[in-house]
Amino acid sequence: MSTPLTRALPVRIGVLGTAGIARRRMLPAFAACDVTEVAAVASRSAAKAAEQTARFGGVPVQGYAALLERDDVTAVYVPLPVALHAVWVERALLAGKHVLAEKPLTGDPARTRGLLALARARGLVLWENVMFVHHSQHAVVRRLVADGAVGAPRSLNAAFTIPALPPDDIRFDAGLGGGALLDVGLYPVRAALHLLGPGLEVAGAHLHRPAGLATETTGAVLLRGPGGVTAQLTFGIGCGYRSRYEISGAEGHLAVDRAFTPPADHRPVLRLERRGREELITLEAEDQVANAVRAFADAVRDPAGPDIDHRQTLRQALLLDAIRRTAPPVPGLEPLSRPHTDHGVAVRKGQAVGGDQ
Repeated sequence: MSTPLTRALPVRIGVLGTAGIARRRMLPAFAACDVTEVAAVASRSAAKAAEQTARFGGVPVQGYAALLERDDVTAVYVPLPVALHAVWVERALLAGKHVLAEKPLTGDPARTRGLLALARARGLVLWENVMFVHHSQHAVVRRLVADGAVGAPRSLNAAFTIPALPPDDIRFDAGLGGGALLDVGLYPVRAALHLLGPGLEVAGAHLHRPAGLATETTGAVLLRGPGGVTAQLTFGIGCGYRSRYEISGAEGHLAVDRAFTPPADHRPVLRLERRGREELITLEAEDQVANAVRAFADAVRDPAGPDIDHRQTLRQALLLDAIRRTAPPVPGLEPLSRPHTDHGVAVRKGQAVGGDQ
């Protein structure tokens, strides 16, 4: 079980692996936040762990299991490949650690449900690191829609596409949970849940895998919801960068650019069209990575706070799974499978891989 913290103490974070998102985004955010500190960084390579702790503080640890044994680690951040999330999130929870795990929490709704239940049973915080929902521009959008700015919502169009990745990127490895759906498709799916609410169902889906690759690189989804509302979602790897959504209603439209990965210095501009007029609503810049870190730390530091709502994480998992099952089979594309493991570290083509990308 977890040990309660007082709000006067920082949350001491242990990082499982030195993946790119940990190096570029999360370790700097943990080190900069006044309510967190880096306690330890684990890697299969002692040199890689030492390189990161020299920059951000904490103790270098060789091996993920050794980090979970440390009493000075309050919470664990898991930036490993998707197929390794379930085993290491479970081990962290069983070790009494709060967990912030990269998205998606797992590639299997049943495993996601089980981990959320385990965290509740042990009184631990388990958060999926969907950072964009912590940017206040989306709260402004929801407030405008609730106040009738576009009239009754009719549809959402959302897109997240990114440029090409190196051919050896783990996001092209099906055995590690790769593929565009779980990597970039998650963003518009979560946006639909965040903006349209529960009750969404998959009406249609398509996934495309180019010849020579083991995973899909692009996809499109049609969702339907209560009252006839629909969501058209597109996503892809190897495309021009696009990160936006638009809500259309009975009386107008509201569009957001740089919706999912805005830089910390970006001032969002919401475009509201109604009754033949366009209004630009400019908001203050903010750092959604820092917001996400603080929100997680506050949840850990306040055991008397409100119960954490895991429903969005589970709804997202169920929708992603339904999209995969609804899309026509892609020839040669195998479903996500649990990798063979050697002491908890996946083995691929004879070599151990554990998220140190």
